[in-house]
Amino acid sequence: MKHIARKRFGQHFLTDGGIIDAIVDAINPKPGQRMVEIGPGLAALTQPLVERLGHLTVIELDRDLAVRLRAHGHLTVIESDVLKVDFALVQSTWNATHSVATNNPGEASCDKLRVVGNLPYNISTPILFHLLEAVDSIEDQHFMLQKEVIDRMVAKPATAAFGRLSVMLQWRYAMENVLLVPPESFDPPPRVNSAVVRMVPLAQPPVVDVPLLSELVQVAFSQRRKLLRHTLGRWLETREFAGTFDVQRRAEEVPVAAYIELVQQLQRVPGAT
Repeated sequence: MKHIARKRFGQHFLTDGGIIDAIVDAINPKPGQRMVEIGPGLAALTQPLVERLGHLTVIELDRDLAVRLRAHGHLTVIESDVLKVDFALVQSTWNATHSVATNNPGEASCDKLRVVGNLPYNISTPILFHLLEAVDSIEDQHFMLQKEVIDRMVAKPATAAFGRLSVMLQWRYAMENVLLVPPESFDPPPRVNSAVVRMVPLAQPPVVDVPLLSELVQVAFSQRRKLLRHTLGRWLETREFAGTFDVQRRAEEVPVAAYIELVQQLQRVPGAT
């Protein structure tokens, strides 16, 4: 029986074989790697991935699809809302059941997770922030998203796309848009262009208080058209900030490094300059 895409789950199933091959090539899975796929759907990516990996963990919320996936002999199926999944626990569980040392010399030995998926567009940003909480357990991430979202993720300062999402992800990841995916590659086709982003956690990220950074950036971008003295400047005054920071500019004109430095000044965290 054909599965009907469900709007409440934001389902758009990838059907273009050429695009599927290009995505798998970009991910470049190796035998034995610990990979988790979010939203496998009808297994368009799942099957070519597992053929290269040998085993794959998938997270699927749709009960009917989860039943189908469990019939596959090389999948571990987590039937859950991805926002409720503890990725650090997934990593530790996998490492406990799959020895890092392998008898197959061709298998990879990295004990961190590689996370991939065609993310539901209606909750893609919450998923990205949820994964940020587990970033120490993750080797890299490859996601299909709305192109507009990826444009914001990788945006440079002083551009219209640069915003809160840019800062909150760029302080922790190196990111790049690796593939454009047109609407006709899906069934049903979405109303927007899609793309695939590669996200690699920085090996030595700045030491910051993440909740404080999040609050600071949210305040800074709360009124994009105004100078920061009207928003962040007042917020800094309430904290009796005695350091230096130019508030005579707009939020999108401030580079990520400057936001990081400001947080470090506020918190005097270890490693701050």
